Amino acid sequence: MKSVPAHLVRSLLWIAAVLAVPIVPFFIFGPALEDRITGWLDASMSPGIVALAVIGLLASDILLPVPSSVVSTFAGRVLGFWAGTGTSWCGMTVGAAAAFGLVRLVGRPLARRLSGDQALARADAAALRWGVFVLVLARPVPVLAEASILLMATTQLAWWRFLTAVGLSNLGIAAAFAALGDRVQLPIAIAASIALPLAAACLAHLVWPAATGA
Repeated sequence: MKSVPAHLVRSLLWIAAVLAVPIVPFFIFGPALEDRITGWLDASMSPGIVALAVIGLLASDILLPVPSSVVSTFAGRVLGFWAGTGTSWCGMTVGAAAAFGLVRLVGRPLARRLSGDQALARADAAALRWGVFVLVLARPVPVLAEASILLMATTQLAWWRFLTAVGLSNLGIAAAFAALGDRVQLPIAIAASIALPLAAACLAHLVWPAATGA
């Protein structure tokens, strides 16, 4: 019987520790902690400032390591489901369109510089199999989502097809995380917003194993 690789055990322990950060205090201190955090958020930031911050963070996701799922969940918590969905969708779509347009002007070297060779190779393999649908399939997957946009920008894909695929997939993702933030207890929602992208990344490795460099 094979033993579990040490690096896998370390990764699982690290993930468990990250997920425990928002959940353990809730079990210790109860709902009063959530009420205090929510009250602090409501008192410290106006909805307009929150909306602008969410849009700015999600639009810069292609350049900065922004945890977009956590940001969208936060938007749902502070702004409510509908406003959180709209704000997150706007930020994600603006960022995707800007990245697509920039690479369309400059070319594949910029795509490689922004996403890295390995991520771009995985997106390339997925694009060969799924075509434009790779934009939809890759949207929930960290790193691969950005790489798929950069890759498709180097093709002859029409703008309207790109915006349709990305816009609709962004809408579903924004709504899912906004609902999570609006309707689920805050520590659980934050943990789920971290765990779901990690699960999507693991699933992507299983679906596209030949592109992982293994």
